[in-house]
Amino acid sequence: MNMIWRNSTSCLRLGKVPQRYQSGYHPVVPLGSRILTDPAKVFEHNMWDHMEWSNEEEAAARKKVKENSAVRVLLEEQVKFEREASKYWDTFYKIHKNKFFKDRNWLLREFPEILPFDQKTEEKARESSWDHVKTSATNCFSGMDCPTVPEEKSHYVKSSGSSEGQSKTESDFSNLDSEKHKKGPMKTELFPGSNASFRILEVGCGAGNSVFPILNTLQNSPESFLYCCDFASGAVELVKSHSSYRAAQCFAFVHDVCDDGLPYPFPDGILDVILLVFVLSSIHPDRMQDVVNRLSNLLKPGGILLFRDYGRYDKTQLRFKKGHCLSENFYVRGDGTRAYFFTKGEVHSMFCKASLDEKQNLVDRRLQVNRKKQVKMHRVWVQGKFQKPLHQTQNSSNMVSTLLSQD
Repeated sequence: MNMIWRNSTSCLRLGKVPQRYQSGYHPVVPLGSRILTDPAKVFEHNMWDHMEWSNEEEAAARKKVKENSAVRVLLEEQVKFEREASKYWDTFYKIHKNKFFKDRNWLLREFPEILPFDQKTEEKARESSWDHVKTSATNCFSGMDCPTVPEEKSHYVKSSGSSEGQSKTESDFSNLDSEKHKKGPMKTELFPGSNASFRILEVGCGAGNSVFPILNTLQNSPESFLYCCDFASGAVELVKSHSSYRAAQCFAFVHDVCDDGLPYPFPDGILDVILLVFVLSSIHPDRMQDVVNRLSNLLKPGGILLFRDYGRYDKTQLRFKKGHCLSENFYVRGDGTRAYFFTKGEVHSMFCKASLDEKQNLVDRRLQVNRKKQVKMHRVWVQGKFQKPLHQTQNSSNMVSTLLSQD
């Protein structure tokens, strides 16, 4: 296994992607280790991996979606859900705080790109609390937490205030080039994490169910910095008040990713990794492309965006009742939060239009069972990795040089 880990990380250092991550590649080893070979044993475990649907099952799912989308939410109600989106999510976190979702300790298995791949970090990662890193390639998709309702949300209406911790000075440097900025003589910190050499942004951080597993792993990498944002101020406060929050290595801020005019507290083109997990699905479909385009601009050349979200005909979609459909494959829950269900083709189109190269794009199908009630439920997710081409140049290089020479 150590050899598998070294080969994977060395490929990533060289700007290559192992075959496991290649788009359209179907490994000989299944995506998960728990494969159902005997239908009579279906209730022996809570989850089965790499499930193939029968024609009958797919037809039944299509029929269910046709039925539950036959009655649409009134237009004036749809406008309300869009306009007051942040209020619904703030209410959600006031009620559930940080008790609703499990920590995503599967992140490093699926997205090893989260780590800065120097030798020290690599050694420490093998010793970290994420013991799943040591599992064989056959365990890549096993044991992931599977909530019965959507995990996170995104930012799809204008927030009432600007991002926390932002200042005029920070916004004035919104187009700095990361490489020249790092090499220049830094007398003052121009933005949070400006001295870091490896930077991650999690969009839609919620109560920190990804933030703290990541910080736990990065504690041995002082050169790394994690940004995390959410447009629900209550969620950001939960993150910042957590005992594991470290301001020296993390900056949590309120931000609406759909407000293209709202500046980030760091320049464009400096991020190594963007994490977009169960977030895009809660944005209105008409706004998704603009959000992806904006996030693409935040990546440095060679930077990667990691995506995971709901797939078409996931059990969450099938369980919606009539009257909850906003538009095709887009629904509103009883608490006012919303969810879209993607196809692999839609994901491909969206990220490629944002000038990102597809490195992985797969549909993860599983069978979740309730052994007590003897109920079977199909889970469907789409997972992708999209990289900013190395040949893309930063338009702000000259500006950076000028600013740093005047510092």
